[in-house]
Amino acid sequence: MSKIKLGVIFGGMSTENEVSVISAQSVLENLEREKYQVFPIYLDKDGKWYEYIEGVNDKQEIQNVIEYLKKLDILFPVLHGLYGEDGTIQGLFELVKKPYVGCGVLASSIGMDKVYTKVVFHQANLKQAKYEYIRKHQQDYIYIDKTFQEETMKLEDVVERVSSQMKFPMFVKPSNSGSSVGINKAKNKEELKQAIEYASQFDHKILIEEGIIGKEVECAVLGNEEVIASCVGEIKSAEEFYSYDAKYKNQQSRTEIPANIPETLSDEIRKQAIKAFKAINGKGLSRVDFFIEQETNEIYINEINTLPGFTSISMYPKLFEASGIHYPELLNKIITLSAKD
Repeated sequence: MSKIKLGVIFGGMSTENEVSVISAQSVLENLEREKYQVFPIYLDKDGKWYEYIEGVNDKQEIQNVIEYLKKLDILFPVLHGLYGEDGTIQGLFELVKKPYVGCGVLASSIGMDKVYTKVVFHQANLKQAKYEYIRKHQQDYIYIDKTFQEETMKLEDVVERVSSQMKFPMFVKPSNSGSSVGINKAKNKEELKQAIEYASQFDHKILIEEGIIGKEVECAVLGNEEVIASCVGEIKSAEEFYSYDAKYKNQQSRTEIPANIPETLSDEIRKQAIKAFKAINGKGLSRVDFFIEQETNEIYINEINTLPGFTSISMYPKLFEASGIHYPELLNKIITLSAKD
């Protein structure tokens, strides 16, 4: 039987290029080579495409990307952030009519945009932390209420409005960013102002959320129509919150799999993870993040990641490993799902 020609695409034009490369190394090391003829493809920060020659560690630029992709059987984007998991590259795959791993255009774009994820989750009746949504516009900001009425105001006025609606601490996030890039915790009005200014460097759309004191937990999902959920794992951040540095640079950060929580809570989180995945029209795989409030044990959904990390320390493969699906088998399953409706 002939091998499946599998294009593994990594790198990308986002701030998460380096994380993507690390994820791809793990994927390439764990693919069953008797099943796949692997074509490693690197997309650099300027949008140039390169074919990697395995074993030689050499690369050559792909002159005709469309024709190159068309010769492959299945495309596996191991990409994070803008242009990789926001529906952009998925649209290209649709145009070349090739099956690909992961969520489609709609689910990818919703999952990437934190504000619109909130809107969909609200419609799905999934409990969330209080939040406010603003946009940077030239030197001012536009405050957008829950009915999408807009009001232009100065940053100082935004800070006053937001702090009158929610309690500190708050988390300020670029709406379109991953791996906690651009996120800051604000404990007072001055920190809120600084965090908004910082987040606006990464995206003109900014989400501000009321902080929840409690456990930060994650659940992985796998499937198209028939979706399964992994066990639940807890993030034990070495810093105040799970920032980019806490995730990838601080060796004191760790995970607890399975999380030390009651079985009833775990079951409910798994159920809500599947519901969230289906609510955005998910396909293939995602990781869904939640908070468990310390005082009440209430579950709050945080966000969904439609192309979760695949590094050796990433939660998605580790959660399924603890649930009995080992890394190479997990890769086989998500690649097989890509060829199904």
